[in-house]
Order: sequence, then C-alpha cells, then structure tokens
Amino acid sequence: MTSLYHPCVEMSDLPQQYLQNQQPYSHGAFSPPLQPMNYAIELKEAVPWVQSWQGGLTTLSPSGYSRQDMHTNLTYDTRPLTANGNYEPLQGTSPEIRDHKYAVKENILHGTSSEQGVICSQQASQHQSISCGPTSKYGLDPDTIPDVVQVLENDQANWATQVFLTKDRGALPPLSSTDCTIEDGGNASPRFMRVSTYTFPSTPEAARMAHLPLAAIIKPFARVPFGEAPPALLVSREWGPVCCSNCGAVICPFFEFQDCGQRFRCPFCTCITEVPWQYYKHLDKSGKRVDAQIRPELCHGSYEFLESPSNRQLNSFSGNFGTPAFIFMIDVSLKPIRDGTVYRICQELRSILDMLPRDAGTEDSAVRVGFVTYDRALHLYSLNPSQYQPHMLVISDLEDLELPLVEGLLVHLDKCRDAINSLLDKIPKIFVETEESEVVLEPVIQAGLLMLKNSGCSGKLFIFHTTQPTGDKLIDKMDVSIFSAMKEKSLFQPQDACLPLVQRSVAQGCGLDFFLFSHDMIGMATLGQASLLTGGSLYMYSSLVDEGEQFQMDLRHNVQRHIGFNGTLKVFVSKGLKVSACFGSLQSSSIPGEYKLATVNADNTFVVEFTHIGQVDEDRGVAIQCVLSYTSASGQRRTRVHNMTLNSSSHLVETFRNSQAETLLTYFCKKAYCELLTTPGKTLRDSLVIELTEMLACYRKHCSSTKVSPGQLVMPQFLKILPVYLNCLRKSEVLLPSGHNSVNERAYMRCWGLSMDTKETARYFYPRIVQLSAVSEGKPLSAVRCSARSLSSHGVYLADNTQTLFLWVGKAAPPELAQSIFNMPSFNNVQSGKCVLPNLNNSISQTVRDEIERLRHQRSRDMQLLLVKQDEESENRFKHLLVEDRSPNGGASYPDFLYHVHVSAMQLLK
Repeated sequence: MTSLYHPCVEMSDLPQQYLQNQQPYSHGAFSPPLQPMNYAIELKEAVPWVQSWQGGLTTLSPSGYSRQDMHTNLTYDTRPLTANGNYEPLQGTSPEIRDHKYAVKENILHGTSSEQGVICSQQASQHQSISCGPTSKYGLDPDTIPDVVQVLENDQANWATQVFLTKDRGALPPLSSTDCTIEDGGNASPRFMRVSTYTFPSTPEAARMAHLPLAAIIKPFARVPFGEAPPALLVSREWGPVCCSNCGAVICPFFEFQDCGQRFRCPFCTCITEVPWQYYKHLDKSGKRVDAQIRPELCHGSYEFLESPSNRQLNSFSGNFGTPAFIFMIDVSLKPIRDGTVYRICQELRSILDMLPRDAGTEDSAVRVGFVTYDRALHLYSLNPSQYQPHMLVISDLEDLELPLVEGLLVHLDKCRDAINSLLDKIPKIFVETEESEVVLEPVIQAGLLMLKNSGCSGKLFIFHTTQPTGDKLIDKMDVSIFSAMKEKSLFQPQDACLPLVQRSVAQGCGLDFFLFSHDMIGMATLGQASLLTGGSLYMYSSLVDEGEQFQMDLRHNVQRHIGFNGTLKVFVSKGLKVSACFGSLQSSSIPGEYKLATVNADNTFVVEFTHIGQVDEDRGVAIQCVLSYTSASGQRRTRVHNMTLNSSSHLVETFRNSQAETLLTYFCKKAYCELLTTPGKTLRDSLVIELTEMLACYRKHCSSTKVSPGQLVMPQFLKILPVYLNCLRKSEVLLPSGHNSVNERAYMRCWGLSMDTKETARYFYPRIVQLSAVSEGKPLSAVRCSARSLSSHGVYLADNTQTLFLWVGKAAPPELAQSIFNMPSFNNVQSGKCVLPNLNNSISQTVRDEIERLRHQRSRDMQLLLVKQDEESENRFKHLLVEDRSPNGGASYPDFLYHVHVSAMQLLK
C-alpha cells in the first residue's frame, strides 16, 4: 500500500467533510497522477471564457476582461482534453476525481511527504524565480484565470476622473485601492464604513442559503485626504442631540418625520418618538424638514457632536473630563544602556514633544506628559514647575504597588519644557554605570495606570522595552516548540495576568503601546493582545542601529495620529437583524452592539457581523449606524456618528452582484485571526475552503442565469478574485507556519492583521509589484501579477506588502538602470539588504523615489527598503510575495486552489 494523498493542492488543508467515506487506493490498481494532468483552458483549445448575464454572452480576449456589464457571471471550462482534443463528458467532477479514492496524509504541516506525494518542501525551495508555461498541476493556464491586477486597474480607470457621491441607497463604492474623490451625500464615506454586500438578503432562509457573511468594516477615525471635507462638528445643546426614545439611536438622515414634524420614526427599531420643542421644524410638501439641507445630521452620512458637560444622553460615561496624558516608560537596564538604545529613545522623545495630538482649531496640545524609567525598580520623576530641577522618586517594593501623591508627575508641556529637556538629557547619564540586568514589566504598567488614576484622567502608556523580564506574571516562559494541530493555538494565547490588566486599562481609558527592541522577546502573544484590546499598537525592532529611522517614523506617526480616549462604540441595525459578533481592537461585550474602548485611533478598524432574527422590509432596506462617544485630546467629550443604508432583496443574485471581494477578505482575516486563540490553524484553513465552496455552490445553483456544463466554474463578477484572496489568507504565515518565521513574528503579524483596514489587508495578502524597468522606456509604472512567471530576469521591480518594500533585481538587469537608480556601474556593485536610494538628477531616479515616498506616506507604519537579487539567498524572503505560486511553506498555487474549489463545489451539489 502506497502512502495516501489527495492530488489537490495542499494535502494537510483539505477539508475533512469532503473526504468522508473515501478509501485509499491500491498501487496495483492504477498509478496515481503524479505528473501534471492535461487540463487545458487555453483559449485556442478550450471553451472560451465567457461573460453572461440574462442570456447575453460576450467572448473575452486572452488579454483581459471587457467590462461591458458590471454584474456578469464568469465561467470557464476545467474539463480534461482527450487525445483527439475534445472534452470528455464530466458528471460533477473529472474522471480522475470520480474514479480515484483519496485520503489525506497527515504529516504535511511543513510540506513533507513521501515520493508519491505532492511537491515537498525541498522541491518548493528549488522553485525557479523565472518560469514559463502553466504552473498548475492540472494544466490550468494562470494567464486565463481572474487577475487581481486587472480588476484593480479597471476600477481605477472607471473612477479616476469621477466623484463618488454617497447619495443612493446601496450604491457599490470604488475599491479601497482606487484613488478618487468621495463626497458625502447622505451615507458615510467608504473610507469610514464598508459592508460585505450592499444588498442584504431579506429573509433568514436566504441568508443561510447564500453563505455570504453580512458584515460592516468600520474605521471611525479614518484619514480624509486633501480635497474632501471631514465630518462636520456640531455643538450639542444642554438637551443633547435628538435620539430615539426606545433604542437610543442618534438623529440621522434616515429618520422619517411625521405629523408636521412633531414626531419621527426610527429606522432601526421603527418606534415613534416625540421631537423636542427646541428641535422642531415643520415639513415641506415632500415630507422633509425645511432645514434638512442645512443641518449636517439630516443630510450627511458622517458628523460629530461636541457634547455639553451636563449631557449624558449618548453614553454612560461618568469619568473625569480632565485632559489625557501620555506617559513614556523606558527600560534602563544594562543592555539598552550599553547599546545606546536609551540615548536614542530620549533624543526622539525630545523631537516629538511638539507633535502631540491636538483638536482641530487649537494651536497647542492640551495633552499632559510624564516619564518613568525602570529596571528592577521604578523611577518616577516630578517635573513640578516650582522646583529648580526634576526630582527622582525610586520605588523598589513592587508588591501591592501604591504611589505617593506627588505633584508634577504629569505636567503640561508649555509650563515645563525646559525641565523635560533637562530630564531627557540626564537619563542616559544617570544610568550609564548601571550593572542591573534584570527588569520587571507588569509593575511598570500598574504604575502608569495609578498615575492616571491619581490624576483623574485617561491616557496612553508608551513602553520602550528591551530586556526579557524575569519572574514576571505578564510574560512567562513557554514551550515554543509546540506546533501540533491541537496545541498550536496555545502559542497565541496570552498569560492569565493579561485579561485583568486589560480590564483595568479599559476602565481607566488607557491604551498600551509597546516598542520592543528584541526579536527574542518571549511573551509576544501576551503583549500583542494587551495592546490590541486597549486600542494600542505593538512595534518590534531588532536594533536601533539598523532600524533607527523606522523607529523614528513609527513613533512620530503614533504620537500625531487622531486619537480618542474612554470610548463607547454602539452599532444599530434595522429591525430583523442583530449584531452577532465584533472583531478587532476591542473586547467582546455582554451587550450586543455596545463595546467599551480604552482608546481608539485613526488606524483602528473593527468588523461587525450581523445575523438575521426576522424578515427585513425590502422597501425600507437596511440602515446601519455606528455611534462612537469618546474624550478628545483636549478633554472634550465628543460623539462621532456614521450612517449607511443598504438595499434588501429576496433574490440572492442581487446579494452576490453587490458584494466586494476585498471586504470579505477583511472580514475573514479578522475573524480567523481572532479565533486563532481558541481554534487550531488547520481548522481555520479548512473552514475558509468550506465557506468559499458553499458560497460558490450556492451562486451556481441559485444565481446562474445560463445553463453551464459541470466543467465550468461560475463566479459572481465582483467576487471573481475572492478565491485568490482567501488562498493567500490560508497560506499566510499566521495560519500556515513554516521555519521562516518565529512564534513571536507570527504573533506580531496576527496583531498587525487585526488592526489593518480594508486597503492594507488587500495589499498585505496580495502585494503590489510594479515594473521599474519600464520607466527607462518612457512608460508609466505598471503592476504585474504576483507570480514568478511575471518577472523578467532583465527587469527591476518594486514590491509593496504594507510591511516592507522590496527592490527585486533580475540577474540580467541592464547596468543603465543601476547607474540611474544607484549611481553605480552595475548591480553587482550594490549590496543586497537594506538600502537607501541616492537623490540623483534623472527622471528614473525621481520616479522611483517618488513612488517609494508615496507608498510610505499611505502606510500606518514605516517600511524599510530591501534590495534582493535573483537567485541569491536574499530572494527567499521575497518569494513569499509571489502569492499566486506555490508558497515556500507548502501553500497551494492559485490555479490549483481554484481547481480544487471547483471540484469541491461540484461534489457539494451532487
């Protein structure tokens, strides 16, 4: 008996439900198809690609997809060719799938298998950087399957010169990668809120049948580009903004006023509420308030209220309205003192003091600051203006920590600037002769929380940590060699001390930001979870010697970004739906649709999932409202509101045709990364395949407008790139580990993925690779597919995956490009690794540097530029970006995965 395998793409990831009742085959009966099978979809030999809608067919050219109809079905034939070139009849699956019985070989976690198995890890590592012809085991031509690059370019071309007005209900917005102008016409901008589909099923039965998640991607403080108006700021009166008396939803354009304007009907709970006499206006002939077009809350999708201190109508916040504080806490043990880390941190802190956040219209920041240093003891600094110089307070007894009530621990910058500068100059000198190599961490955070509590304010802790803590409850040693399917989830679970710490931080309105200067830090999962659940950020550097500039840019971005404290997030949805889950930078709540946030910043993104509890009125559609109440940087209590209306239909085809693949990818990413704490990675990978298969099977059965053969894969137009997106998610390092990244790096990438918005998520899983060599020919920058087949050994390419910028150089790249970009006679004179491009006076150099600067400006974190050369060791890291190919960690190629999904969908429909 030979070893068992499935001839599909990734044996360890094959969902078990599709392999039930299957028996192993005998080697003597027939030979397994180890060689690539002749499954052709070349346009000259196979059934051509067609687009169809309501009976209309349009033959497509091999070069791309004509976009004559925005809502078309996409089909292609995957049947094998016989010897005479004709297609064999296919009854649900290919002959090989019908005849053979497959089972899963279990030891495939790291790509290993017997000689009868699929490509092993050694074969994967020998994959050539440049290849020709189909890379699919089943003969699918990668050039004829849906192309992400083409989809993005088509959307950019459609919207480049247009303005997207958010006026019509359920209008499909441009993709997040598209640069265009967005105007608020009554629904929130897609920069603030996107949904998985803009037509919700009207009944629970239809929703269950579609298997399409119903979710909203919310980014409350999203940056508004130049040329677009930010949400209007409205001053709330003492009686507060008008709210529904039943559910508490805030006044919005979807409220229906009745009885000459004396009452309104809530679009979320459908209850009738009396209009306060102070807010009354009569209605015009159309039934609209006469002041509807001059009140932002009645004509805009996004706006913000400045609350009166006496008003508590919008939230239950009862804390102090004192201005928030930033506390900078620095590890001054032996290692960071000797390698210069402390000195560099103090210098950077001096430079960012003028960048503290401030509310619009104010000249100076009202945020207070404080400083703490620590090793085995805590060192607090009093910066009282009445003192001649800063005073240090040393606390060595850290059991049952309590702080003395000392003035000057948190001060305003304008009153103590000289004392702060003096302190930052002295800190490296005070500890220059230290021999202390042990540090604590949990008491440091407790001290920061006590400082905020004693001052009656919220704030943030900036923790600059280098040395591994010893005997600390927050970070304990763990067995990092556990990689079995059932125990792998424990690698991402935080320590028991994490949850109480997070709860205290949320109650105080305190965010935790960790800057770690060691990749060997044990307990990354705990620190990452603590920062994530408090709205903070986690940063990791190997050394400030090599990554000092990156640290500088990250710190400045963190300090300057828009931020709110002591937040309360409420989500309202129309009757017939409820909020069933929320994923992202927040804790789960016992109250559906209401969440307490320690802090929320311009980079935080949340996913809210909805579930049917009844039928939705198709005429009224679906209304969604996000209400975020928070304390601003100046101590003001504000409420930001985002509203959106969607269509509702009993026809599933409308649900599918108004969905977007990148939004679904963001939902699946955040859901999977959150569930990784309790569910093995393999189970999550299998569930992604199952959900995609059920989704496509439903569309094929209930929404296909023309009769297609069983060998044709049918996909909605706007979801045709969803398979490649989900395949990239499945084989990401977080869900499918390899020897390339450590446990800490995987935990770090998990936290990063949970904080990314839709644009960053799509770019992270499907990087953008542009050909720079075309610039020398006078052509604009153009993107290529993420496959080795798209790279030429004569070219130079710039790749961006939101974390790192790669400059890939082919082994036959012309020396003229090296001269134009690096001022070197050839690329042999340029060393691989981190590089900085010189400022040269030529068009190629200017174009490349402008593109790099543009990409860095779009990201929430700074990106290093790495030079990699073809066929050198440095190229191994770059190969992970070629996501359409079989990945180094054993993940399936895009064509093979697409074939597998089609076969699984056909089996499901049998």
